[in-house]
Amino acid sequence: MGFEHGKRTKVWCCRDMMGGFNHYVVVKFKDGVAVEELTEGLVKMVSGIEHVKSFQWGKDIGGPDFLRQGFTHAFLMTFNGKEEFDAFQSHPNHVEFSKLFSPAVENILVLDFPPTIVKA
Repeated sequence: MGFEHGKRTKVWCCRDMMGGFNHYVVVKFKDGVAVEELTEGLVKMVSGIEHVKSFQWGKDIGGPDFLRQGFTHAFLMTFNGKEEFDAFQSHPNHVEFSKLFSPAVENILVLDFPPTIVKA
């Protein structure tokens, strides 16, 4: 249920009919890390893995510190389904890149979920 001018209204949403799946990662990198090199490596890694349907990333542009909690970068990968995501997780390129990425991270939040489409 949603709210409109103080009244409860129905909000219609549905699961992605294509069976999509999202991998959302929010990161705070350690001081001194060459973030640009890591993101370039991530783009290269993702581009070479057919299971990844789409990939986007960005750097926070100055939200309030108390909301950001030190996190600076967000990465979103989409897949056709959970099976594609599972294949990505065990792909040799991903496993190898994780060995470079993980030590550079001070704090991380990862959410893996089937999306609920509200407006497309």
